[in-house]
Amino acid sequence: MVSILFEDDYCVLVNKPNNVLVHHAHHSRNVRTEASLLDLLKESLGMKLYPVHRLDRKTSGVVLLCKETTYVSKFQELFASNAISKVYYGLVRGFAPDEKLIDSPVKGRDAKVHKEAQTELKTLATTTLSIPVKPYDSSRYSLVELHPKTGRMHQLRIHMQKISHPLVCDPKYGDNNHNAMFEKEFGITSLFLHAGQLAFEHPFTNERIHVKAAFPNHWEFIFKKFGWNNPLTAQ
Repeated sequence: MVSILFEDDYCVLVNKPNNVLVHHAHHSRNVRTEASLLDLLKESLGMKLYPVHRLDRKTSGVVLLCKETTYVSKFQELFASNAISKVYYGLVRGFAPDEKLIDSPVKGRDAKVHKEAQTELKTLATTTLSIPVKPYDSSRYSLVELHPKTGRMHQLRIHMQKISHPLVCDPKYGDNNHNAMFEKEFGITSLFLHAGQLAFEHPFTNERIHVKAAFPNHWEFIFKKFGWNNPLTAQ
């Protein structure tokens, strides 16, 4: 079941679960074997929706979709002009900087051309565990708030790797030793990257929209385990 965060005549904002594709590519080999976000929403809402943007399969959180294709461009202009506020949350290895602007190019979808990419980072909480992770006899983690200023493919995952604080349970850009520890100790393999908030001025109604997407269960487990406040409910 996909949680609906906001709905009007023009758009729907939903909370995408981890490990769900927004939509299948035409050449995808798994079209018949798994339901995409669009499939799930068509089944529950009885209508076809058109995504304005995408999240990685492994990333959870807010996705904005339109009810008609003719509405999409107006909402996409908000992303293109940076008139939409996106707040992500990540659990990363090590003690991240209190605040940092990560300004580092990221490869485009063709994996050939690097494009400008910026992410603002703020550390919300840290912890040290007495659980050894090679090569250390303990393990350190940070809860970070991330504000992407551009929207490159895998931008946040790549940027956190570039500053040596990779996201936990990221199979592509993460630290395999820490990923293995989380699976062994906590039974968690889902990526710790969550699109928690989205805010913008509605291009058709001029209404100010601000939605918050609740964290998945593996996040809630870690908040309790580490003694961290949930940043979406602490505000």
